[in-house]
Amino acid sequence: MNEPVALGPRRSRVLVVDDAESIRMMFQRLLTTDGHEVLSVADGEAALAAVSRHHPDVILLDVAMPTLDGLEVCRRLKGDPATRLTPIVLVTGYADLSDRLRGLDAGADEILEKPVHPHELRARVRSLSRMKYLIDALDSAEAAFVALALTIEARDPTTIGHCGRLAVQAMRLGRALGLPDEDLDALHRGGYLHDLGKVGIPDRVLLKPGALTPDEFTLMKQHPVIGDHLCAPLQSLRRVRPIVRSHHERLDGSGYPDGLTGDDVPRLAQIVGIVDVFDALTSPRPYRGALSPDEAVRHLLVEVSSGRMSHRYVEAFLDMLSRAGGWAIH
Repeated sequence: MNEPVALGPRRSRVLVVDDAESIRMMFQRLLTTDGHEVLSVADGEAALAAVSRHHPDVILLDVAMPTLDGLEVCRRLKGDPATRLTPIVLVTGYADLSDRLRGLDAGADEILEKPVHPHELRARVRSLSRMKYLIDALDSAEAAFVALALTIEARDPTTIGHCGRLAVQAMRLGRALGLPDEDLDALHRGGYLHDLGKVGIPDRVLLKPGALTPDEFTLMKQHPVIGDHLCAPLQSLRRVRPIVRSHHERLDGSGYPDGLTGDDVPRLAQIVGIVDVFDALTSPRPYRGALSPDEAVRHLLVEVSSGRMSHRYVEAFLDMLSRAGGWAIH
């Protein structure tokens, strides 16, 4: 049996941010020895610009800098969805516990105390570089899932654009409901991935131009389960999985695949389910034309009065649409 090949240090792009030129030169010399590409800047504003332009894998960030200190730079980067997963090492001359806690509160992944031992610096960069590689690999896998979902959508010309509309409208509804950013992110991704499991449904069922037989409908009802199983290996999709599995559930237990009732139906799944129904009703299908917005609204209100959908969420959705689209709700 062949032995596994040992992997050497991963080569990364490292950004060094320090107002002391001697520190920048020392870090650059040490990390270049390990094969990393090293960029360096002298202040916080330049650091933000360099991150935007060069997309480093790891950032070494001095805390005490004039104008914009390292803590504020760290907060901004960790608060931006585009950079929040980039590992940041705060380098500080202060050993006080309160200073370290402020660094952690700002979102730092590691804190090193000056003077930094060269071996520790190189080891931390190697470790965080590997972590960033794994994060990027997960992002690539998620992107592949989104591409797969869009491919599934393209199998049926009448559903083209459905996933993108759901992603946008579900996120807008979540914002109207005052949901936190992590929920808005899950709604956006869930809009794209909600029907991922249809990859396991045969075309003869998925694209049938008429009503499904009971056996065909039973098969169709498996697509949320299939999608959930596909997403399960990715930790980054843990908040999206309830949307994928439960967007066809209804509050009265009449939905599928699990027949959940009341508060057991995940909130984010309810939101995507409402937007999904409205978009499906107002889009043409092989077996019917598109309903008017008013007709779709009346359907949603029947769902509310029958106890299948949340009054609060549907009303918020209709208010949002009325404000954005300018059409009357009768």
